[in-house]
Amino acid sequence: MTLIAEVAETGTTAYQSPKDIAIEGARAARAEIRAGRHRDVTSGMAPAIVQANLAILPAEYAADFLRFCHLNPKPCPLIGMTEPGDPMLPMLGEDIDLRTDLPAYRVFKDGVETDEVTDIGDYWRDDLVGFALGCSLSFESALADAGLPLRRYEYGMKTCAYRTTIETTPSGPFRGGMVVSMRSFTPENAIRAIQITSRFPEVHGAPVHFGDPDTIGIKDILKPEYGGWAKIPEGDTPVYWACGITPQVAIEYAKPSFCITHKAGHMLITDKLNAEFASL
Repeated sequence: MTLIAEVAETGTTAYQSPKDIAIEGARAARAEIRAGRHRDVTSGMAPAIVQANLAILPAEYAADFLRFCHLNPKPCPLIGMTEPGDPMLPMLGEDIDLRTDLPAYRVFKDGVETDEVTDIGDYWRDDLVGFALGCSLSFESALADAGLPLRRYEYGMKTCAYRTTIETTPSGPFRGGMVVSMRSFTPENAIRAIQITSRFPEVHGAPVHFGDPDTIGIKDILKPEYGGWAKIPEGDTPVYWACGITPQVAIEYAKPSFCITHKAGHMLITDKLNAEFASL
């Protein structure tokens, strides 16, 4: 008797592994986004699944941007790339369509944002190349699994991110300062957070700085450029990771004739498990 016949006869369902359940959740989340039923941030959606930052550029800029990612792997950890004109990312999951599968996009012309949309089908062109970059939500999941408290969930904050004076390595027209995201911990937990995130080089890896924000050009840690507001409990140490907003800063500097990125926090949900991106 086949498994299908057995299920039909007995009424039982086939076993699903934790991986299968996680991927099924990721595909359901993308379906909600594609159908227009979810337009908010993706934090908390599809637990245990890798989410990605997005940059889409004309093919004439692709080689320089690809090299920029390779030269700056902490803020720009490349995990997937399309062929020119192809909006699909089969290496990251089933039926991932960059035109529809993110909740919100930013459109740039000559380095200036001109539109914010929830579908880029009308903007898609045959010469566009999509780049998917690792996201800190993956290592946040690992931190939470290790029992480390994340203050932004305690206080209802968005991820706090800041422009810094840490310069990226340029490639062609792409260059500029690194953007970092901040999470604060007790000193003991900060050490554990550094150890844990160092195992995830494809999703930003270990922090780039901790402690004094002024050292990296952050003038007011309570007023991030991205994320709205910040709160750091007494006794906590701020810890800073390279952030996937960095490529958007490089794109603003390069002023390509055309570009599309994700809106901060509105990520691409893949079919990859965070655990698959962890080093031993």
